[in-house]
Amino acid sequence: MRGGGGGGASMAAALLARRGGAAARARASACWRQLHSVYQSAELPETHRMLCQTCRDFAQKELAPIAAQLDKEHRFPAEQVKKMGALGLLAMDVPEEYKGAELDYLAYSIAVEEISRGCASTGVIMSVNNSLYLGPILKFGSEEQKHQWISPFTSGDKIGCFALSEPGNGSDAGAASTMARLEGSEWVLNGTKAWITNAWDASAVVVFATTDKSQKHKGISAFLVPMPTPGLSLGKKEDKLGIRASSTANLIFEDCRIPQANLLGQQGMGFKIAMQTLDSGRIGIASQALGIAQGALDCAVDYAEKRMSFGSPISKLQAIQFKLADMALALESARLLTWRAAMLKDNGKPYTKEAAMAKLAASEAATAISHQAIQILGGMGYVTEMPAERHYRDARITEIYEGTSEIQRLVIAGQLLKAYRG
Repeated sequence: MRGGGGGGASMAAALLARRGGAAARARASACWRQLHSVYQSAELPETHRMLCQTCRDFAQKELAPIAAQLDKEHRFPAEQVKKMGALGLLAMDVPEEYKGAELDYLAYSIAVEEISRGCASTGVIMSVNNSLYLGPILKFGSEEQKHQWISPFTSGDKIGCFALSEPGNGSDAGAASTMARLEGSEWVLNGTKAWITNAWDASAVVVFATTDKSQKHKGISAFLVPMPTPGLSLGKKEDKLGIRASSTANLIFEDCRIPQANLLGQQGMGFKIAMQTLDSGRIGIASQALGIAQGALDCAVDYAEKRMSFGSPISKLQAIQFKLADMALALESARLLTWRAAMLKDNGKPYTKEAAMAKLAASEAATAISHQAIQILGGMGYVTEMPAERHYRDARITEIYEGTSEIQRLVIAGQLLKAYRG
């Protein structure tokens, strides 16, 4: 296993290098059968508890102390990403034969939450590489593609990105105006993809383009494109409200030529690939939102215990206690939904509705909890000296990317009505 530094890194390296991915998944399956609809961290499999503590230690040591500076400077945490690669955190459910950690999605969810608790920007960098870039290649790629496009992206030296949204069709993924035409042995891509996370730091992208306009969404195909490559340029790095240490930009394709072999899956499978990838990705974003929410709650509890008013900590005030109780309730509820979605995926069960529920609940909880954290901190919550304002800014995007809250509600209702109608 690729080495890491420090005691926590050594423990994680030993854990993630263990040739027991299948056993870990079996333990998770047993956990699912035993716990049914009630999940408590104390009853998680040992592998997952160890991973949780390792990621928490890493986040506290490596990320939390620099998160504010990364945010202020809009700086990609390159050193920390490489350390995460050494821990196996950038390819968590990827089999060992492709240099992955070969763990399951419950482990992935736990890890993303703990990393995001320290730095939400780093959490989304991790989530995009795992869920949106490696995920579709692992599921739909050929053996040759898996070795070429997965193995080099597990160590942290390279990361990938995912290009579906466009300037005019954010939520309407089936209306891709980016076109791809086959000329001889090459695909030629033209169009613009928008709001691409990791764009400035990525070495490859999974991109979706229309290959047969007459077929509408069934005419969309997926492609693997190296970065940089002739014909592909980057738009300006967006100056965002939050998640500022991860880069976001447009990808502009102008007669960008790639080998015919870079088609992912079969021609016309792009929409299916995108939708299945987003189901998995929503578990990652839900987990990121949980980390933001936990960080905000931690900040609020710590301040409430230390801030004195009328001779006592403000944590003694019923108004503050009620806020903290509501915050903890929203967080724990969203966490259970997220773990349930992850466990369903691990057990090969349908999880589209549950992933949408998790993403909706966790993102809205993150927004509400970070809002109340600032309220508890008062004026101190409004200044950058405290992390509460960063949590507040970071939380907002979780209700937008990988499907807005409105889209999640449509997915949930659609799945519910489909089941009802049989």
